[in-house]
Amino acid sequence: MNNILGKILRFAKPYKFYGILNIISNVLYAFFNVLSIIIFIPTLGILFDNQEKVYQKPVYEGFSNLKTYAENSLNYFLTDKVSADGPMAALAFICIASVFIFFLKNFFRYAALYFLAFLRTGMVKDIQDQLYHKTVDLPISFFSEKRKGDLLARMTSDVKEVEGSIINSLEALVREPITIVIVLATMLGISAKLTLFVFLFLPIAGFLISVVGKKLKAQSAEAQKETGKFLSFLEETLTGLKVIKGFNAEQSLAKKFTDSTDKFKNIMTSVLHRKGLASPFSEFLGVAVVITVLWYGGSLVFDEGSNLKPQDFMGYIGLFYTIINPVKAITTVNYSIKKGNAAAERIFEILETKNPIADKIDAKVVTDLKNGIEFKNVAFKYIDELVVKDFNLAIKKGQTVALVGQSGSGKSTIANLITRFYDVNSGSIAIDGENIKNITKKSLRGLMGLVTQDSILFNDSVKNNICLGKPLATDEEIIEAAKIANAHEFIVNLPNGYDTNIGDSGNKLSGGQKQRLSIARAVLKNPPIMILDEATSALDTESERLVQDALEKMMQNRTSLVIAHRLSTIQNADSIIVMNKGEIVEQGTHEELMKSQKGYKKLVELQTLA
Repeated sequence: MNNILGKILRFAKPYKFYGILNIISNVLYAFFNVLSIIIFIPTLGILFDNQEKVYQKPVYEGFSNLKTYAENSLNYFLTDKVSADGPMAALAFICIASVFIFFLKNFFRYAALYFLAFLRTGMVKDIQDQLYHKTVDLPISFFSEKRKGDLLARMTSDVKEVEGSIINSLEALVREPITIVIVLATMLGISAKLTLFVFLFLPIAGFLISVVGKKLKAQSAEAQKETGKFLSFLEETLTGLKVIKGFNAEQSLAKKFTDSTDKFKNIMTSVLHRKGLASPFSEFLGVAVVITVLWYGGSLVFDEGSNLKPQDFMGYIGLFYTIINPVKAITTVNYSIKKGNAAAERIFEILETKNPIADKIDAKVVTDLKNGIEFKNVAFKYIDELVVKDFNLAIKKGQTVALVGQSGSGKSTIANLITRFYDVNSGSIAIDGENIKNITKKSLRGLMGLVTQDSILFNDSVKNNICLGKPLATDEEIIEAAKIANAHEFIVNLPNGYDTNIGDSGNKLSGGQKQRLSIARAVLKNPPIMILDEATSALDTESERLVQDALEKMMQNRTSLVIAHRLSTIQNADSIIVMNKGEIVEQGTHEELMKSQKGYKKLVELQTLA
């Protein structure tokens, strides 16, 4: 627990100034909180005519005698006030002083919360920012192993849990110990004997309270995990709603969801029962201790040999009752931190995940392609079985090379490897003779434009989607890129032209329109290398014609790697690579491969028949 708390507190460093102001405000709050009780001791003395009379002004004799000096000074002032103006005047003075002290007490309480707000919101923002940056930085392989819904749960409910359980507890962790120290010091000053008696009971009560929360952390971790499951399930449901409705699968999927929420309900019911038990149980123990103190303290007041006066004892009881709430709050903090600990562990599991595809310290920056790309003896596997084996290929600058083959032959994997979305298991990929592992990922990907089968667009304007790779592009550049991509004509007919919002994933556009926007985005980036991963396979004939025309214009004077499903789109490629089970089985131009009477010709004939 301390380790997790220490990790969370690292996020407080940028806001330590507010933390210091919060501590100062809490110290002053604790001081005036104690003073607001002590001030009533002389009031009781005046009411019961039991106030000690001091007729000679006391003399300050050093810090060790400070308590006696303060008491005698107050008693001297009250004695003088009663003698001159009567007991009502002294009582009125104490009442006015009490109002002022209570005002200061609550002012510093508010000040502490005011400064804490900057610390709290700043920490939450920084945790969310780091989670987002880490999520974006992690390799594609990480997300094939994790549910997206679980990651969303960590970004939302887990961060909220950490804020509510741990960050909110920072206030109590600072304020309550300060209050306890100041109150205990005052209690020792009133009666050391009675305070030592109290210390016999507080640890026992604390131990009994702690027993209640032993399983809280484990149950909270289970609850957070279950939250991730049903959020993931919800995300998958929304993504696949058409398929669910088309196959009448609403009932079976609804049952899975309700099973998950039922499990979550049972876990949280148990957690809330334990949490709910903490407060009444600790209050009962607190009252039991107060009654015991009343009994023992009362016996000291009645003891003729004791110096404990009735008004001092009443003030002591007030102080003791004041210390119960901070002790109870610290106990609650313990439960809260245990509850938030599980969520924090899930957050740091992401933040502390090492990225296996990281830049080397001395990684080079490349800005252009001069000679070409070369694959040497490349082998790769996602899990156990190799999906690319002994792959060798040289692509000269300006060439268009197409990869064809049946599904699962390893074509898209080659695109994932050259962009370093994944790293090769053996062999190497080089650009201008430099292994891409020795090149910074940013500059490597800066050389490449990527158009995939699924048009990945964002819930933003047409303009902002096109200039994703070049945020500072001018309107003229954006329009020119759209014209090359055969997209300008349909864009200007949209309600707000280039400023039209295209909806979630571009769902306000047709498949062909979305793909042409993706091409415009790649054109605007103007990279020397273009990677097209089955860019036309999901389109109808008319859309394919427009997109294919856009692709051909885009690939002019560029080095292109084309992964094709429709073989009619790559007949003009400089070289066609036929793959089967991760290996190259044929290589040549369209004419050469048609004469070879092997795999490529069979694929063409099958598609022609289809």
